[in-house]
Amino acid sequence: MLALFLACVLPAVHAQDQKPPAPPPQAKHEKPVPPETTAVTKHDLELHGKTLHYTATAGTLIIRNEKGKPYGSIFYVAYTLDGADPSTRPVTFLYNGGPGSASLWLHMASVGPVRVITDSPDATGAAPYKIVPNQYSLLDKTDLVFIDAPLTGYSRVVGVGTPKDFNGVDQDLTAFTRFITRYITVNQRWNSPKFLYGESYGTTRSAGLVAMLQENGISINGVVLQSSILNYNDLAPGQNANYIGDLPTFAAIAYHFDKLKNKPADLTAFLQQVRNFASGEYAQALWKGDKLSPQEFDAVAQKVADDTGLSVEYVKESKLRISASRFRKELLRDQGEILGRYDARFEGTDVDNAGATAGYDPSDSGINGVFVAAVNNYLEKDLKYKTDETYRPDSDGIRNWDWHHRPAGGHGFWDRQPMPDVAVDLATAIRKNPRMKVFCANGLFDLATPFFKTEYDVDQMELAPKLASNIEFHYYPSGHMIYLNVKALAMMSHDLDAFYDSLAK
Repeated sequence: MLALFLACVLPAVHAQDQKPPAPPPQAKHEKPVPPETTAVTKHDLELHGKTLHYTATAGTLIIRNEKGKPYGSIFYVAYTLDGADPSTRPVTFLYNGGPGSASLWLHMASVGPVRVITDSPDATGAAPYKIVPNQYSLLDKTDLVFIDAPLTGYSRVVGVGTPKDFNGVDQDLTAFTRFITRYITVNQRWNSPKFLYGESYGTTRSAGLVAMLQENGISINGVVLQSSILNYNDLAPGQNANYIGDLPTFAAIAYHFDKLKNKPADLTAFLQQVRNFASGEYAQALWKGDKLSPQEFDAVAQKVADDTGLSVEYVKESKLRISASRFRKELLRDQGEILGRYDARFEGTDVDNAGATAGYDPSDSGINGVFVAAVNNYLEKDLKYKTDETYRPDSDGIRNWDWHHRPAGGHGFWDRQPMPDVAVDLATAIRKNPRMKVFCANGLFDLATPFFKTEYDVDQMELAPKLASNIEFHYYPSGHMIYLNVKALAMMSHDLDAFYDSLAK
């Protein structure tokens, strides 16, 4: 791949006979504010039989608070098609989740112009790693801007900023709103079609962000929600919604590992049957609780066992309530293996075989090293971005995260949610912008954000039928990071092409 370094921003040079002006006085607790910098390189990509000439811009933009004071330096990498008309050329803003994750996962393996090769669903070993042109990129449909969330990647607190200004649902939304506003202003993209693409907590961000951007005069054409979590209130321990939402994913995983005694021929039809059972007889049984008769208990336990590959004895001992962490340990216990949380196709060996839950997540540990090495190597060698800073794959902000959220249109004290339900924000945004479309992508083997929970959250948005049709669902034989299965990535790429084309008409 041809990569030609073109330019980087340098400080202004003063004549030798002039003294540089004194910097403005800095408050005692303020951090230095670095200049906005960019490294610009030129590249080519062969995609669908055509050669795309594009520009990669790796750099930072300063965001300012409501008083106009700098408080954050946000790192991004933008890929823009050379010679395209910005008034018709879409631009998509992409980010991962966490909260507290940089965008290296989406950046290095999904729809960007390059992708790193992994051994998924087996653990990827040590370096060297291979980065190749990405034949599944969206660059022929849209410009791409990958954003590292505040305090991650090369994004930093500057000036009057503190971590508290970013570590929270609404603080994060405000920072992203200010970054996107700054980006489209600096790069003259106000009149471009605009899209948001978030993964995991990035979907929480997108659903809230689309409404906040709208309140700030920026309408969005389309939103891609990959591995969604829209309502955190359902995640509290003991909530029946957890068990109901997980059941179809358990069934898909049992199907994958041939753990079903009477394995159906058609996975899609089987999962629909499990959905019906989960939201019907199973949900009613959980609702009855201790009032469930012994006969009803036995019948439901047998059905759960049949659909999940677990023994009926284990289901009964669990009182019909099986958590994802227990399922990961139990399904392959007889083989001495545990399953991944983000992607249950990954298997691993635990310290012992006696515990109730898995001791670690093989789908996390199996890919962490390859992505961290790949993004560091790529930014420095291919994109020529030079800095003394350390690239942070994540931050510890989640430990002090402010989960309170004021949904779109909420102004009073009682409108503030203790945990975010951003389906409210997304619904508000769709009602106010009825041409906006939403693409929901889910992996069938994702135990972190199960697909049935996504369907449930969307079904609670109380949209009119003509607006509910703006949301489309897609399912892939993969996990949380759908793109780790190249077959699934190819399928998703095809579906995303159609999604973007539908909004270009």
